[in-house]
Amino acid sequence: MLSALPSLDGLEFAPVSRPEQGEVDPGTRFAYHEDDGLVWADYRGGEVVHGHLVGTRTGDTVDFRYVQLNRAGETNSGHCTSVLTRLPDGRLRLDETWRWESRPGSGTSAVEEVLPS
Repeated sequence: MLSALPSLDGLEFAPVSRPEQGEVDPGTRFAYHEDDGLVWADYRGGEVVHGHLVGTRTGDTVDFRYVQLNRAGETNSGHCTSVLTRLPDGRLRLDETWRWESRPGSGTSAVEEVLPS
């Protein structure tokens, strides 16, 4: 299934807020890449020292697993499914449903495209 929305390749995203059981916050930055349905990103900021996600995109749905190192020196991992939409101002948004696999907890969150300054 093809999407009418553009590739995530080369785009930067930031969380809208900090989820209750999450570690990312508006200071976290995700650098996305996409190639032929494969999606990956590196991220850091807030409580996250370094994170990486890898997955696939089918249409406007991105399904990925993530692993990250937090400031306390702990590594954690989880699974996320995100739906890509376009905001009224033209930027892209990913509405996420996620769950930790390495510890208890799950939630929803959103990241929005950060335009170059």
